[in-house]
Amino acid sequence: MQIISSKKVNLLITLSSAIIILIEFLLYTYIEDKALVLFMSMILLCSFMFVMSRYLIRRFLYSKIRMLYKTIHDTQFIDREFVDKVKTIDILDEAEKEVREWSEGRGSLLMQMKRQEEYRKEFIGNVSHELKTPIFNIQGYILTLLDGGLEDENINRSYLERTEKSINRMIGIVKDLESISKLEYGELKLLPERFNIIETINEVVEMQEMRAQKHNIKIIFPQSHSMPKYVEADKKEIFQALVNLVVNSIKYGKQGGKTHIEVMDMDNKLLIEVRDNGIGIEKDNLPRIFERFYRVDKSRSRNMGGSGLGLAIVKHIIDAHEQSINVSSTYGEGTSFTFTLNKAINTKA
Repeated sequence: MQIISSKKVNLLITLSSAIIILIEFLLYTYIEDKALVLFMSMILLCSFMFVMSRYLIRRFLYSKIRMLYKTIHDTQFIDREFVDKVKTIDILDEAEKEVREWSEGRGSLLMQMKRQEEYRKEFIGNVSHELKTPIFNIQGYILTLLDGGLEDENINRSYLERTEKSINRMIGIVKDLESISKLEYGELKLLPERFNIIETINEVVEMQEMRAQKHNIKIIFPQSHSMPKYVEADKKEIFQALVNLVVNSIKYGKQGGKTHIEVMDMDNKLLIEVRDNGIGIEKDNLPRIFERFYRVDKSRSRNMGGSGLGLAIVKHIIDAHEQSINVSSTYGEGTSFTFTLNKAINTKA
């Protein structure tokens, strides 16, 4: 703030007083009328006071304006500094957030890599175990034949049939591995088409009839389902899913048991059920039933053959169609698998 110093004011007052005295002296010397001199002196003093007041007021206002301008300028500087600090804080917060997200991302990636490594080890272990059994069987059959079994027609035929069975099991495992690989890595390209699901189920029943008879199990698909029901899906993959479910039902069925297949209407969808009265699944095992190589009864499963990938493949096929699949079971009484399919828009026969 700029103000008028007291020295300058005193100097102005002294100078003004000297000028007034000089003028009064001249007036008093050259004008004889003393009253006129006094009157003119008063006018001169008032004029001087007016000029001085105007000057002082002007200087005062000027100093106030200067002070206001400085205050505004300082405030703007402070505001800019404050804004810069806020921006700096925002940048630091953003950087901290990015670092935290990066760290969490790396942590998540490491966990994912760890799970993948565990999965790889488990997968290799399971595949090795599944292939080891038929390979060792084939080796044993061949050694038996080489040790003289070839000369006995009853022995060589029996062992050759067993060898063929083990080879077929290995082929099945390889095919299932190829299927699950394509499904899990999204390499399977669905080819949706309109087809009669009733006709497809009948084909599955005919294919698995002999297998079911060997285990004294009856497959029941009611004649009430003779009317066509059309769906929009990949026929080949749905056929495979149905085969896997029926085979699984037979595998875990009871002697003299039954496998029921039902098709139910659900607005714009169909609900397909494969139900048996077999050994059932314990409650604790249900959440893992669609996992690769997971078996509820390991000894029974291997005696029955199979790759241990059947239900996992079913789950992936249904998921690829963006449909739902569920399982319910009562241990000792049986199991029910259900899945949905979209009805075909054009339902003409």
